[in-house]
Amino acid sequence: MTRSDTLIEVRDLAVEFVSGDSKQRVIEGVSFDIRRGETLALVGESGSGKSVTAHSILRLLPYPLARHPSGTIHYGGQDLLTLGENKLRNIRGNRIAMVFQEPMTSLNPLHSIEKQINEVLALHKGLSGKAATARTLELLGLVGIPEPYKRLKAYPHELSGGQRQRVMIAMALANEPELLIADEPTTALDVTVQLKILELLKDLQARLGMALLLISHDLNLVRRIAHRVCVMQQGKIVEQASCEQLFHAPQHPYTQELLGAEPSGEPVANPAGPPLLEVDDLRVWFPIKKGLLRRTVDYVKAVDGINFSLPQGQTLGIVGESGSGKSTLGLAILRLIGSQGAIRFQGQALDGLAQQQVRPLRRQMQVVFQDPFGSLSPRMTVGMIIGEGLRIHRMGTPAEQEQAIIDALMEVDLDPDTRHRYPHEFSGGQRQRIAIARALVLKPALILLDEPTSALDRTVQRQVVELLRSLQAKYNLTYLFISHDLAVVRAISHHLIVVKEGQAVEQGPAAAIFAAPQHIYTQQLLEAALLAPGAAD
Repeated sequence: MTRSDTLIEVRDLAVEFVSGDSKQRVIEGVSFDIRRGETLALVGESGSGKSVTAHSILRLLPYPLARHPSGTIHYGGQDLLTLGENKLRNIRGNRIAMVFQEPMTSLNPLHSIEKQINEVLALHKGLSGKAATARTLELLGLVGIPEPYKRLKAYPHELSGGQRQRVMIAMALANEPELLIADEPTTALDVTVQLKILELLKDLQARLGMALLLISHDLNLVRRIAHRVCVMQQGKIVEQASCEQLFHAPQHPYTQELLGAEPSGEPVANPAGPPLLEVDDLRVWFPIKKGLLRRTVDYVKAVDGINFSLPQGQTLGIVGESGSGKSTLGLAILRLIGSQGAIRFQGQALDGLAQQQVRPLRRQMQVVFQDPFGSLSPRMTVGMIIGEGLRIHRMGTPAEQEQAIIDALMEVDLDPDTRHRYPHEFSGGQRQRIAIARALVLKPALILLDEPTSALDRTVQRQVVELLRSLQAKYNLTYLFISHDLAVVRAISHHLIVVKEGQAVEQGPAAAIFAAPQHIYTQQLLEAALLAPGAAD
């Protein structure tokens, strides 16, 4: 590699976070190059330092709480760490652009898409009026927004997650940067949308000749797009190699651990018991009202005629993209939203019961949500959170409730002494274990798991899946497992329903569907997740 091939040189980078008199070194001795026109991936678990390293290139860290005690980042003969603010501002968004993880928080909810992209063009290119709008239309078309002229006046909340991410990419490409930094650009998206965004980035890179720095913990994504990979652990790069070499012959133990962290194994070999949950022609239709009198003119058919029977002690996986109706189906089964159709739990009809009549049954039907931090009260200790259900259902004396809380924490491999602490003091994986303990303490027959691993790193996902399988084997639990992560679903599910636009397009034994999917939508989901029969390992 000649020096002229190098776009960015990072040497001995160190970052400290300062709080009062204390200093925490979060990045130590990081060095790498980004070559013109290539894709370099920074991979590692949450907290490994990937985003801090990438944000240092554009000095987007929370200064003065963060500082660089050593290191250089050379671009165009200049050290970006010592460059003046005016010169740095000319580089940001112009020569080096960034796409952030969550577009909904990165886009201004009060401004239209046109105004936000035009702002970038006005700042760096001096374009305004019709010229800016024409360029904005061109950019929206470039990133694959259908009928872009209809989206100019749209606000971020009116777009899907994939469309919002495409708008973010359009803004980043507005000035044809030499380097695009993509910080977990597909984490919040479905597998099929992830694949489309990935293909878009590869296509744009080839057409525009730009370099791409990809930050991700999704190794499937990295394997599809990266030329070289840097593996980070605890603020240091522990391995650098070409993508092919790293995936076929990883050298560092941590890299080997990451590559082996894909949830695997077979569902628990529980014998199928009698039907615990039966659903017949379940429908959830939301009315669309228009006019002065708000008359119903149509319906959004979120769930439309779903049928299944789930045996005791087994897991039903419910998969599909965002908006397919998965979570709505789960909420309807638990009678948390209104529905039509028959729902029978332990042989008892739920669909005709009033909420007051359903309440005693809720002890037997528990739920674990996607975001454990959002579902755990920050004002309650862990012990109070887990024990809340015991108090509501008046189960045992205070001493017995305390012992049940201790037992539940031990079941999920947490120290019982942690019951005196608060949710913010735990990692994401630990918080999800607390949420599982909260459900488990009531000794339920059925647990609804709504995307319980999507916010977690792969290594933590594997641990949570193994925990769920061990608890199912021990207590003969029955799970409804809702997810768009097919690798996780395959590792835990006995039965599978594939949902698209509120309807079950395919259902049956999970192993049979994964081995030979019949519906084209199921085939697309498996292909996007690299799980299709015959797909490369």
